[in-house]
Amino acid sequence: MKKYLLLFSAVFCLLQLQSTAQVADKAALASSIRADTRLDTIQARAIQLLTGFSAGTAYDEVWIRDFNTFIKGSLKIQPKEKVRNMLLMFFKIQGEDGNIVDGVVDSTKANGGYQYRYSALLPGWAAHKNTVETDQESSLVQAVRKYTDVTGDKTILFERIGAKTILQRMEESFSYILKNRWSEKYGLVKGATTIDWGDVQPEKGWGVAINAHTKWAIDIYDNAMFVMAINDFLAMKPQSYKTQQDWAKLASTIKANVRKHLWMPEAQKYRPHLYLNGSPFSKTFEEDKILYSGGSVCAILAGFNTPEEIQQINLQIVAAASKEKYATIGFTVYPPYPESEFPNMLPYSYQNGGDWTWFGGRMVHGLIKHKLIKEAYEELMPMVDRAIAHQGFYEWYNVQTGEAKGSGDFRGEAGVLYDAAESLKQWAAKN
Repeated sequence: MKKYLLLFSAVFCLLQLQSTAQVADKAALASSIRADTRLDTIQARAIQLLTGFSAGTAYDEVWIRDFNTFIKGSLKIQPKEKVRNMLLMFFKIQGEDGNIVDGVVDSTKANGGYQYRYSALLPGWAAHKNTVETDQESSLVQAVRKYTDVTGDKTILFERIGAKTILQRMEESFSYILKNRWSEKYGLVKGATTIDWGDVQPEKGWGVAINAHTKWAIDIYDNAMFVMAINDFLAMKPQSYKTQQDWAKLASTIKANVRKHLWMPEAQKYRPHLYLNGSPFSKTFEEDKILYSGGSVCAILAGFNTPEEIQQINLQIVAAASKEKYATIGFTVYPPYPESEFPNMLPYSYQNGGDWTWFGGRMVHGLIKHKLIKEAYEELMPMVDRAIAHQGFYEWYNVQTGEAKGSGDFRGEAGVLYDAAESLKQWAAKN
């Protein structure tokens, strides 16, 4: 008996020592985060930029997929009424079938080559929709949730645009997806074949619009975004509000079908595409070997993965970034599509292997949410250092040269870096 008591005592002491060490490690990490002035610097610079709503210097439009990622920062510097009105603009020019546009722009600047739409509810403005995407509806609902969380203003949900409330219009946007962007065969959201979260088809030509060459496919990004939007809608709506259908059940079904059809357990990664009417790529091209980082990040945020899987996904993204001298966890896809397969976008350019803090910054939230704080801090800071070194926020970066590319004053990068820094600082303050 005495032998077992001594063994129990030894094990208990060992556990106490481990617990004490973990607390000490956590306190040391929290201290490092609190003392890191780079986080303050990047937030201050971000706030200076978030006085406007357009995506960046290369864009006149306000894009909802971008606005969704910097709305929290906007609310730190802009009157909530101004931010609210910008959100309402997207509902004022909503399609009769419930669809949501990509961007709104002053009608005098509507000269980008798109097919513009107009609405009597939004005089002086034009809008357009990149039809290869299936994330505009989800992005708008997510943005409304962020607005209500930060401001506490739930009256926006009952604002009437025409004869319909915002609650009704959000549900109609979901119904549009189910009617026009839904695969009955797989029970998942579909869209055109693009790279990860991108908005360009492989074939040469005007790549942002559905055409005769479009190959319909299912990917992880669209489905993760939709489930996040459903969860946000359910979190916002009053308990007394009767929904048009059981959205919670639909979200659960999508998650189950994602696990069944897109998740590859042996590889611990997501399949890039599940094709519905044939692949645009050659039969010998092994697309399943490509790592989609942005869609994987959104899957983590949507709650599709276990803690162990999240660690594996993160290790794969870090490993991919280590292959190139100037890459961070924002490295879009690895390896990039060869030009022979994706002639509309060269390898290591834009969404085909460019480095986008816009998504890398979101990974930090997923890591923090799952208590991977050390990883979150270590993986965020190269992106922060890069933005500070370039004295600005850029759309993407070349992983081979380190060159800043795309639009300058890119508010998407500013927004996600602001939010990531804020999340780390909040954790550090509590620990």
